Amino acid sequence: MKNFIQELQWRGMIHDVTPGAEEHLQEGVRSAYIGFDPTADSLHIGNLVPIMLLAHFQRCGHKPVALVGGATGMIGDPSGKSDERNLLDEPTLRHNQEAVRKQLSQFLDFSDSCDNAARMVNNYDWMKNFTFLQFIRDVGKHITVNYMMAKDSVKNRIAADAEESSGMSFTEFTYQLVQGYDFLHLFNNENCSLQMGGSDQWGNILTGTELVRRIGKGKAFAVTCPLITKADGSKFGKSEGGNVWLDPARTSPYKFYQYWLNSSDEDSEKYIRIFTFLDEPAIDALISEHKEAPHQRTLQKRLASEITSMVHSQTELDTAIAASAMLFGKATTDDLKQLDEQTFLDVFEGVPQATVSRSSVDQGLDIVAALATDSGFLKSTSEARRALKENSIAVNREKVSDNCTLTSEDLINNKFVLLQRGKKNYFVLKVE
Repeated sequence: MKNFIQELQWRGMIHDVTPGAEEHLQEGVRSAYIGFDPTADSLHIGNLVPIMLLAHFQRCGHKPVALVGGATGMIGDPSGKSDERNLLDEPTLRHNQEAVRKQLSQFLDFSDSCDNAARMVNNYDWMKNFTFLQFIRDVGKHITVNYMMAKDSVKNRIAADAEESSGMSFTEFTYQLVQGYDFLHLFNNENCSLQMGGSDQWGNILTGTELVRRIGKGKAFAVTCPLITKADGSKFGKSEGGNVWLDPARTSPYKFYQYWLNSSDEDSEKYIRIFTFLDEPAIDALISEHKEAPHQRTLQKRLASEITSMVHSQTELDTAIAASAMLFGKATTDDLKQLDEQTFLDVFEGVPQATVSRSSVDQGLDIVAALATDSGFLKSTSEARRALKENSIAVNREKVSDNCTLTSEDLINNKFVLLQRGKKNYFVLKVE
C-alpha cells in the first residue's frame, strides 16, 4: 500500500493530522469520509481539494466515502462563511445527490468490481427520523458546552458577532454535534475511522473523533488540508462570473480550461501538485522546464489540460485548446465552424455584436452593408470600402474583397458571422 500521508505531504495538502493517523493507515485498508454540500446540482472547483483527497485515498488502496450532507446542508455552519440555508425538499436533494455522484465518478471508482470501491451516503437518511429528544439524550449529553465553546470556529464567530451586534444561532452552534454524529454513525456502520476536510473544519472533525471515543468506544482520526489561496490575494475558485463549476452547463469546458490557463506562475506551481495525479518527478521536471522559458507557460498548459480532461473529457479538452487558439492562432473558417454555439460565444465574449435579419442573409448580404450600415462595425461605407481595398477585412478568418456577399453558407452554427479588421478588431454578426 502507498503511504497516503506522505503522498499528501509532498503535494502540500496536509495542514493538521491527529497523532497515530499515519500508522493507522499503514496497518491495512481503511475507510475515510468527506462531506459535500448538496444545495446545488453541481460541485465547483472549490470542492476539488476534498475530491482529490478522496481520490488519492482510493489510489493508495483505501476505501473513500463521499457523504452528501442532506441534513447538515440544510443549516449553516459556525465558520461565518455561510448563512443558514433553506430547507431542501427530498426530490431536489436526491436530484442534487445524483448530479454530485456523477461528477465524483470522474475521480472515484464506485464500481462493484473495485476491491476498494468508493461509497456515497447521505446523512439525511439517518438524521430524518432522529428526534430532537433522542439527539440531546443520546448525543448531546456526551459533549460539554465548554468543549464546544473552545472551538476556534465558534470563538471567531462569536467575536465577530459581538462587533456586529448580531448573534450566533443555536442551530449554528450545534452544527458541530450534528457533523460529529455523522462520524460516529459512519464509524459504527461503515467501519469509517478517518474524516478529512479543509483546515476550517478541524474543530468539527475533532468533535466527531470525541464522540467516537466517548460513545463508540473506539479510536478515530482526522486529516485536514490547507485552504487554497491565490498569490494575488483574490479568492480561489472565483471568476468574473462567480463560481467556476464542474457542470459544463454552468461553466463551459472552454471557460474552465481558461481559468487554469490564466493561473500565475506561483499559483500554477502549487496547483499542479494539488489538482493533478502527476507524480513528483514529472512535476519537478515540468517546473524546471517552465522556469527555463516562463513565456511558454508550460505549467499552466499542462495544469489546464490535466484538470479539464479529468472533469470533462479528452474531447472537450481538445475543443477548448482549439478554441483558445481562435483569437491568437491561425484558425480557419473550418475551425470556427467546428465550435459549438456556447464555445463560440465564450471565445468571443465581449466582442461587439449586431443583429441582422435572416432574410437579408438568405438573399445575400453585401459585405459593405455588413461592415457599416447593417452593423456599425465600421463608421461608414467609405471606410468599409477603403478597408476592403487595403485587404484588411476577413470574414470567418478568411480575407475578402469588396465584391463579397454573405450568404447562409457563411454562418457558424447557422447563426453567426465573424467579421475582422486587422489582427485584433473583431465583430460578431448574429442572424435572426
